[in-house]
Amino acid sequence: MVQVFHDGSLVKTHTALDQGKRTDKSDYPLEKIAFQMRTPVWCRSQASEVGDACREVVDQLLEVNVLYRLRAAQGVLGLRKKYGDTRLEAACARAIAVGDPSYRTIKGILIADPEPEPETSGDAGAAAFLHGPARLFATVATPETADNDHDDQVHDEAEVEAR
Repeated sequence: MVQVFHDGSLVKTHTALDQGKRTDKSDYPLEKIAFQMRTPVWCRSQASEVGDACREVVDQLLEVNVLYRLRAAQGVLGLRKKYGDTRLEAACARAIAVGDPSYRTIKGILIADPEPEPETSGDAGAAAFLHGPARLFATVATPETADNDHDDQVHDEAEVEAR
């Protein structure tokens, strides 16, 4: 038996085993054991939330050698954080269409495809004209205002020379 003490008080008691080792997962912080908590069942439920194509990819990954390919399934689902559900679903569908539903292929598709442009309301993203169409050509420069502007410019230049 092994007993662990901290500041004189008993914290944990471990019983001896004949062989091997045993880890009590409750001793670890949640972020340290998150990998072990993400089981094949968890992967399938998360993939279903993303969409049918993602679920099909995860199912294919976990079909054979589940423990070996579990990390790949977790990696595919981890791409949700960076690329979002919509893009991940589209990439999974594309990977299935080309016949290679693997983590590496899906990640490559997401990297190669640029971020889709946000939809605009038909103005091609132009800045708004805030004055309205009635005032668009309301202030047309006349020769008189042009001369007045020129007089102001000459006056400003005279002040600068005077300094």
